[in-house]
Amino acid sequence: MKKLAIITTHPIQYNAPWFALLASRREIDLKVFYTWSQSREKVKDKTFGREIQWDIPLLEGYSFEFVENVSKKPGSHNFFGIDNPSLIWRINAFNPDAILVFGWNFKSHLKVLRYFKGKVPVWFRGDSTLLDENPGVKTWLRRQILRWVYQHVEKAFYVGLANKSYFLKHGLLESQLVNAPHAIDIDRFSDNIEKKYEEKAKTWRQELGFSSEDLVILFAGKMETKKQPDFLMEAVIKVNEKQLNPIKLILVGNGPLEAGLKERAKSYNFITFIPFQNQTMMPVVYRLGDVFCLPSKGPGETWGLAVNEAMASGRAVIVSDRVGCAEDLVSKSVGWILPTGELIIWLNLLLKLESKQLREMGNSAMEQIQAWSFERMVKAIESEI
Repeated sequence: MKKLAIITTHPIQYNAPWFALLASRREIDLKVFYTWSQSREKVKDKTFGREIQWDIPLLEGYSFEFVENVSKKPGSHNFFGIDNPSLIWRINAFNPDAILVFGWNFKSHLKVLRYFKGKVPVWFRGDSTLLDENPGVKTWLRRQILRWVYQHVEKAFYVGLANKSYFLKHGLLESQLVNAPHAIDIDRFSDNIEKKYEEKAKTWRQELGFSSEDLVILFAGKMETKKQPDFLMEAVIKVNEKQLNPIKLILVGNGPLEAGLKERAKSYNFITFIPFQNQTMMPVVYRLGDVFCLPSKGPGETWGLAVNEAMASGRAVIVSDRVGCAEDLVSKSVGWILPTGELIIWLNLLLKLESKQLREMGNSAMEQIQAWSFERMVKAIESEI
């Protein structure tokens, strides 16, 4: 059985399930090397402003090792935050047939790319795009650096079309690129025959004071500048100035913009805040809304996995054209892609739709997202080793 070493910083809810799936299929002998050893128990998330400990298992079903990180300021927020003197030795001890590295912009990850080039096939996983790129000297210089970085990569597993364009722009050839789409645990978000998530969401909506006729827009994520929850709030306020039955808005999460948003919302009874919810509650959270909205402007909204989750929960979606997944996931049958700054137009359009039409779009979204599965991702990896 061929061996695959995966190098990534810390356990996250989007990767652990497919690591376990890949291991369970027994086509590959897998071992994950986590380079942020301090994250074994909890992760300090600077944007949320709190420690995060997910309530789903992240270290079950696959082999892993936390490699000692000696950085004085450990974390994935800077290049020198990941410094593992023993990492290459530990990888060599495993003797892999291929190495899959997540992200190059950490001291030890870049060192792995450089050391193993020509010795062991080096694969790469990242989701960067060109969506927020501006012409200029800085962009030109960054392009040269990235071309040099990707010279050390034999294959890159791209998550979607915008990510593929990024790799091609930085010197990788079409023959070096393999589609392994960004995916979520679809089964965890899909409802069963009893519709228990829908029923819980219906009860929760009633407790929040919403009627079945209300049009509810949901935002769920970090309340930070790039995701623009403030822009969404202002758009809803403006649209509601002319409405007898205003749009309801639910903002779920925490972050640096939270205090300002709550202060701004004090005068409006159609805006509701819900604090950070852990993973087991998210299938219910997405069903609180009739439409999920991610109006990000970037930089850095390289995909938007919340869109996958909302679609798997049977909800129509609105995303900005700066969200990395837009081109891949958002067709006319499941939602809308809005040019940055035109959210008010689309909210007014929503008011003209009947609830039946939104339900049909939600059903289409649930059907469409089935193709963006962990199984498809792991099969892509198995096919290359």
